[in-house]
Amino acid sequence: MKKRNIVIQFLVLLMLITTFAACASTPQKSSTGDYIDDSVITTKIKAQLATDDFLKSFQISVESRKGIVQLSGFVDSQRAIDKADQIARGVQGVQSVRNNLVVK
Repeated sequence: MKKRNIVIQFLVLLMLITTFAACASTPQKSSTGDYIDDSVITTKIKAQLATDDFLKSFQISVESRKGIVQLSGFVDSQRAIDKADQIARGVQGVQSVRNNLVVK
């Protein structure tokens, strides 16, 4: 009976370690927490772009991964590119911005 309890405790401990290791991030894969943080960053930037009177008419795509934000799409002036970049950099959690917006 005592031996059985030790084996069960060992298996439970092994399952917990495996669970935490599966949620850890690697250079190629984001952890669950990183994914949620990136989703929040993306949502905040999209919301601010949509409510900005100057930028709301443009189709600006926003993606983020591990705090690095990528903006892409077409705008009609350099001023729009600068404004979108400024908005993205102002969101908490953004480490850097790759601004791939193009003036059409």
